[in-house]
Amino acid sequence: MHAPPVESRPEPRIGWLFLDLNSYFASIEQELRPELRGRPVAVVPLMADTTCAIAASYEAKAFGVRTGTQAGEAKKLCPRIELVEARHELYVDYHHRIVEAVERCVPVSVVMSIDEMAASLIGREQPLMAALDLGRRIKASIREHVGLTLRCSVGLAPNRYLAKIASDMEKPDGLVALTPDILGLALSNLRLRDLPGVGARMEQHLNEHGIRTMPQLLALSREQMNENWGGIGGDKLWHWLRGEDFNYPELEHQKSISQSHVLPPELRTPEGCYAVAHKLLHKAAMRLRTAQLWTAHVSLSIRFAVPRTDARKRHNSGIPQAGWSHGISVIECQDSQTLVDALVKLWSMRPQDALHQKPFYVGVWLGNLVPDHLHTLSLFSGLESESRRTRLSIAMDALNRKYGLDTLMPASMLLAKAAAPTRIAFTSIPDLF
Repeated sequence: MHAPPVESRPEPRIGWLFLDLNSYFASIEQELRPELRGRPVAVVPLMADTTCAIAASYEAKAFGVRTGTQAGEAKKLCPRIELVEARHELYVDYHHRIVEAVERCVPVSVVMSIDEMAASLIGREQPLMAALDLGRRIKASIREHVGLTLRCSVGLAPNRYLAKIASDMEKPDGLVALTPDILGLALSNLRLRDLPGVGARMEQHLNEHGIRTMPQLLALSREQMNENWGGIGGDKLWHWLRGEDFNYPELEHQKSISQSHVLPPELRTPEGCYAVAHKLLHKAAMRLRTAQLWTAHVSLSIRFAVPRTDARKRHNSGIPQAGWSHGISVIECQDSQTLVDALVKLWSMRPQDALHQKPFYVGVWLGNLVPDHLHTLSLFSGLESESRRTRLSIAMDALNRKYGLDTLMPASMLLAKAAAPTRIAFTSIPDLF
C-alpha cells in the first residue's frame, strides 16, 4: 500500500515591508567621515554642552547615550565620544537617495519619516521566502547605491503596524518576519511600550485599567479594547494585533504640525519672541498647505527664564524656567491671515508680569487637522472669500519655495529673519526649505 500524500502547509504570506534606517543621522556622518566609523558619535544641533543629542551611533548607545541625552552628560558617559554638528541638508539628500535605492527593488508606498518607509507587497512578492529575499535585496541596494556602511532593519508582516514592530525586534541590520503562525507567541514576549503608539501616558492609562502585560492586552475582546484604548484606535489595534490589514483610509493623515525654537540671546525679549513665533507660524502654515490639510486649533507655547527660586523646573539646557501654553479653536483654515489672527489673540493672553519678561523658547502647534476631502466650508465665510485667502497664501508659498523662505513675509517677522533655521523632525522631510 502507498502512504497517503502529506499535505504541504501553504507558505505564509506577507502584506507589508517596513524599513527603519539604523541611527540615521549618526550613520550618515560615519559614512561621509571614515575616521568616525566604529567610534561613538552623537549628532547635536550646535556645539555646546547644554544642547542635546538628536542621534547617537550604536557605539555611543553602548555607553548609554541616547537621543535627548545632554551633550555634557554624553561626555561623562563616554569620554571618547565625538560630537558632530548636524548637517540637515545632507540628511534630506541621503533620504531621497535611499528611497531611490529601495524603489530599485519595490515601490515605496508611504514615507513615515526621514528614516522610516514602508512598501505594500503584491502578488509574487508576498510569499514568505520571496519577501525575505526582497528584504535582503533592499539592504544590498542601499549599500551599493547610497553608502557601504549604511544599515537598516527590515520588518515583514501581514500589516504595516506589525511590520513596524518586526523592524524594531532586531537592530542594527535586522530582518524579521512576523507571520500568522508565530504571531501570538512573538507578541506575548513584548512589553506594552514596544507597541507603536504606547508611550508613558498610554502605558499608565492601561495599567490603571489592570493591563500590565502583552498577554493581558491580547486577551481583551474587541469591545474591551475599544473601552480601554478609546475610540477608533482600539478597534484598529484589535484587528492589527491579529494580523488583519484593517484600515480607515480617510483617517490616515498627519494629525498635527508643530514648529519650535530656542531663541538666540539677542532675541530673548518679548519683541524677539513675537517675531520668531510669526516665523514659526509661517513655516507651519506652508507645511499645512503643502500637505493639503486644514487646521481647527492653534496653540502657542512660551518658556521664560526665571530665578531659580521661582522655577517650576529646569529646561534640558539647565535654564530655570516657567512655562506657559494656551490654545484656541479657529474655523477650519489653511490661510496665513486666519492663523496670524489667532496668533495675535494668543499673544495677548500671555503672562506679562515682571517674572515673564525673558522668553528663551517659543513653539506653535496646529492641531485637529483634516485633509482636503473632509474639509467643511465655514458658514461665516463664503466659498469665494475662503478661496481668495487660500490662493494668496499658495501664491506666496510658490515664491518662497523658488527664491527662499524669506522672500515674502509679514513685516512682524523681520526681526527674526535669521532665526529659527530649518531642522528635521523625524516625522517630516523638509523639501520646502
